[in-house]
Amino acid sequence: MDDFPGFIAIETGDQDGLPLAIAWSLPDGRVKHTLIQPDADWFDEDMNVLGGYSLEELESFGVSPLDVIRELENDHFSATLYTSDNGEEEAALARLFDTYGLDPFVELAPAESLYDHVSAGEWQRQRSEMFSELGLEPLRPEHETQVMLSLHQRLTEDLTAE
Repeated sequence: MDDFPGFIAIETGDQDGLPLAIAWSLPDGRVKHTLIQPDADWFDEDMNVLGGYSLEELESFGVSPLDVIRELENDHFSATLYTSDNGEEEAALARLFDTYGLDPFVELAPAESLYDHVSAGEWQRQRSEMFSELGLEPLRPEHETQVMLSLHQRLTEDLTAE
């Protein structure tokens, strides 16, 4: 199979666009993922916005937003990355870059736009089925990315089989 397109998923907290974890695919189909250390400027007084994570967990096991940006730049500078289009990735990515006064160097697009032969609704249905088939959980970025990769492989194999 040729190189995979770049897929990205970002888990966000209960506050709009608060990035907690990120995953993206590489052209060879591998997935990179990490927790993100929150920047102090991302919080108001309410620390109950961290989804299922504790602040200590994010600070201990996460990487800095700047390191996330650098790694993403190494892998996908000036690329279009595809999302499951839940709407939160754009806000979360903007928050990562805004922390350092940077403009995003990637563009986001809905993953279903890769497939002319599949409607958006059909893509979402197949995505849900793929989660079940693989035994993965929606909203976990590394699982979301793996599902988009697997679904891409299935949809492009279907085309070549026709």
